[in-house]
Amino acid sequence: MILPDEKYPSIQLDPSWLTDFFNIDPRIAHYINLPILLLGLLILCFIAWLLTKKLIIDSIHKLFLKTKITWDDILIEKKIFDKLAYIIPALLVIVIVPSIFAEYPTLANYIVTLAMIVILLVIVWTIIALLAVFDNILSKSPIFMDKPVTSYIQVLNIIVYLIGGILILSLLLGKSPFYFLGAMGAMTAILLLIFKDTILGFVASIQMSVYDMVRVGDWIAMPKYDADGDVMSINLSTVKVQNWDKTITTIPTYAFITDSFKNWRGMSNSGGRRIKRAIYLKVSSFCFCDDQMLEQFKKYTLIRDYILEKEKEIKKSNSALIDNESNVVNAKSLTNIGVFRVYAENYILSNPNINIEMTNMVRQLDPTSKGMPLEIYCFTYEKEWEKYEVVKSDIFDHLLTITSQFKLEVFEEPTGKDFRSLVDVSHQPVDVPHLYSQS
Repeated sequence: MILPDEKYPSIQLDPSWLTDFFNIDPRIAHYINLPILLLGLLILCFIAWLLTKKLIIDSIHKLFLKTKITWDDILIEKKIFDKLAYIIPALLVIVIVPSIFAEYPTLANYIVTLAMIVILLVIVWTIIALLAVFDNILSKSPIFMDKPVTSYIQVLNIIVYLIGGILILSLLLGKSPFYFLGAMGAMTAILLLIFKDTILGFVASIQMSVYDMVRVGDWIAMPKYDADGDVMSINLSTVKVQNWDKTITTIPTYAFITDSFKNWRGMSNSGGRRIKRAIYLKVSSFCFCDDQMLEQFKKYTLIRDYILEKEKEIKKSNSALIDNESNVVNAKSLTNIGVFRVYAENYILSNPNINIEMTNMVRQLDPTSKGMPLEIYCFTYEKEWEKYEVVKSDIFDHLLTITSQFKLEVFEEPTGKDFRSLVDVSHQPVDVPHLYSQS
């Protein structure tokens, strides 16, 4: 770097000024000249920084605080203008050092280079802070609230750091920035290896945004990573999920492209949340309904009309039979499981918490060793977890309890008490009559 010493001949300060002004021995003046110049330069830079901050920066802060808009408050919070105040002393150094340190050209060259590096660092620092401000503003905007804005900001941060690093190296080594770009081209394989996760995360962020796969605030379930909860943030390399137990799971961003996961956003945006649960009933408790049972069922408001209508249909159908209606094999009749199924359907439809516009049914599944499953399939208006569980519990509390009124039994595995009762019965003495008695 060539210093323009001849440009400022009037302010060149060699050691003779100490001898002339302070009457100091020339030999001593030669040794204390440099420290005094350096100290004076530091004091001058400090004064320039202080004046810039007090006169300009503080005035800008006061002006922004008086406005009604909020984004300028974020600029003050991130101290954007405070960072720019360091540029003035650095510019001052670049202007005056070549002439003041004319007797020390090598040192002057280093100081000027250092000042230029400071300016570059301040610019990079400021741009990174501005990007953080944009991230803050866009993340709160309704348009970008559910977009992975942070991922794109992080990519820009990497680009800014990369450009700043190349420019600083070019100043330190005296090479053109294109020289380092060419060298980086030869190191492409190494760079790809180093930034593999970053590149994969960036590509995944773009795909997630374009295809609207995941948004901040979505409820997702990803069993592979033991994640089940709300998405807190989507970054360039990771996605943070707060699970329902308040733990936080960190998942690589590219995993949402390579692995499967469940997003519950469709449920949240729909008209209800699904209930899908079965009651296992003992097949041995199924039976035909006799007149006494039918009279009892007519007292239940939810199935009274159904019973009366079915009685008419059955009576009409049975009157055409040749055989006696009293034979249950030949005659048609209602069953307790069939009546209970209709009762369960009507009970669900009469529940104000159930969305009747969506699929609602009570269906029989294939019998198993645990009995026949009677599945309740419906959707609640309530989507919030706690309220949804209350609605579901109320429905099954009622249905499980009322099964006994239909002479149905709910299956349950035998417990220790059941086995003990069997043992007790087996040990009871049996009164066997004597085959021969004395007269």
